[in-house]
Amino acid sequence: MASSSTLKASSSTSNCDGYNYDVFLSFRGEDTRKTFTGHLYANLVANGIHTFRDDEELEKGGDIASDLSRAIEESKIFIIIFSKHYADSKWCLNELVKIIDCMTEKKSVVLPVFYHVEPTDVRNQGGSFKDAFLEHAKDADQEKEKTIETWKTALKTAANLSGYHLQNQ
Repeated sequence: MASSSTLKASSSTSNCDGYNYDVFLSFRGEDTRKTFTGHLYANLVANGIHTFRDDEELEKGGDIASDLSRAIEESKIFIIIFSKHYADSKWCLNELVKIIDCMTEKKSVVLPVFYHVEPTDVRNQGGSFKDAFLEHAKDADQEKEKTIETWKTALKTAANLSGYHLQNQ
């Protein structure tokens, strides 16, 4: 029988299951990169879990949008770290839509983490999420309004999942 460390190492380097990454981290860099997300990433990697984090895995000089999309498609588990400024970022919101699509189509596992934000604010776009969407809606044409509705639906779907609520911890 293989030891658990052998299993960990082989699971993180094997692509037999069609996945390049065990975990994909979705987060707002300015909020959590050097705090919560940084610590989470370091611990996942230290335990042999092949983890995608944009600053570590994106190919220099590559097309960011297509590289992120491919990484999402090649990931098994998604950890979404919702923080105060998550919804300010169109990149984060587009990532989230793709993650929810993978959850629906491939039955991927999605674990939301509510980092210093209330799940109800994510679900219903209250607090800082409301402010972000008011900003996104400024001068929005019909196509942008449709995109905004897609983002809101993805936020609601993700916030309705069982996850972790971290407040002042």
